[in-house]
Amino acid sequence: MIWNKKDLLGLEELTKEELELILSTAASFKEVSSREIKKVPALRGKTVVNLFYEPSTRTRVSFEVAAKRLSADVINIATETSSVRKGETLIDTGRNIEALKADIIVMRHNASGAAAMLARHLNISVVNAGDGWHEHPTQALLDIFTLKEKLGRIEGLNVAIVGDIAHSRVARSNVWGLTKLGAKVTVCAPKLLIPVAIAEMGVRVVNDIEDALSSADAVNVLRMQFERDGETAFPKQLEYFKAFGITSERLKKAKIDIVVMHPGPINRGIEMSSDVADGLNSVILEQVTNGIAVRMAVLFLVDQARDGKRQDTD
Repeated sequence: MIWNKKDLLGLEELTKEELELILSTAASFKEVSSREIKKVPALRGKTVVNLFYEPSTRTRVSFEVAAKRLSADVINIATETSSVRKGETLIDTGRNIEALKADIIVMRHNASGAAAMLARHLNISVVNAGDGWHEHPTQALLDIFTLKEKLGRIEGLNVAIVGDIAHSRVARSNVWGLTKLGAKVTVCAPKLLIPVAIAEMGVRVVNDIEDALSSADAVNVLRMQFERDGETAFPKQLEYFKAFGITSERLKKAKIDIVVMHPGPINRGIEMSSDVADGLNSVILEQVTNGIAVRMAVLFLVDQARDGKRQDTD
C-alpha cells in the first residue's frame, strides 16, 4: 500500500487500506518516544506551520511535538495576533505561508470544509486539525490506534460513542474510521443532540445510556460543547450527568474490561465522574501519548506523497 495523498482532510475519503497504513506507520513511530533521544530525521529541513483559528491545547501541542520528533522546524501562528485580524482571507494567509517555503500547514478552523478549501488552492500539504462540526481525523485515528493497542483488533468490536453527537467532529471521524475497519458503532445522546442523518452512516442510535453500555467493548465519551448552543439544545449540566454521565455504578453493568475514552478536555461531573476518568478502565492519558505517534505518521505520509508528486512533475 502506497500513500498518495498530499493532504489529510478527513476519514470519510479514506479506504480501509489507507487507514491501516496510517495505523501501522504510527506503530513504527511510537517506539521513537521511548528512546533517550526522541528524534528521527524523517522531516529534517522541512517546515510545519500550525495555523489555529480556534483554541487548542492537546492537538496543537501534539502536532508540535510530533513535528519536532521528526526533526522538522515548527512555526505556531496564533490568528488573534496575525494579519487575519486585519481582514486577510484564509486563502491569502495560506498562500503567504506557502510563499515562505513551508511544507505542511496543520489547520484548525471553525468553518466546516475550510481545510479542504485551503488544500485546493495550495501545492503544499494541508492537515485538518478539526473543521467546524465536520471532521477531526487525527483525533479519531489516535482513538482507533489506542483501541487496537488495548484490545488487539478493531474488526468486530462494539464501540459506544456517548455525548454531544450533534456538534462533534470527533464523533463523525470516529464513525467513519471505525465502521470502515469493521467495528459496530452505537451512538447515544439526548434526542436533540442526535443528528437526523447519523443512522445513514451505519450506526445504531439509542437514547438510553445503559443500553449503549450493555454490550460495548469501549465507550468514547464526548465533551458537552455548551459553548456551541446557548440554551435550546442542551439539558442542564446536572440533568445530563444524571441521565448520561459515565459513573462507576453504570460501569458495573458493563463489561468488566470496558475501555473508557475521552478526547478531552473532560468536564468532570458532567460527562463522567472523576473516579471513572482516573480509573483502571480509563485510557485517556494513553490517547494523548498515542496522538504523538499518529500525528508523526500523518505528517510523514503527507510529506512523502507531496514530494513524490513534485518529483513526478519535474
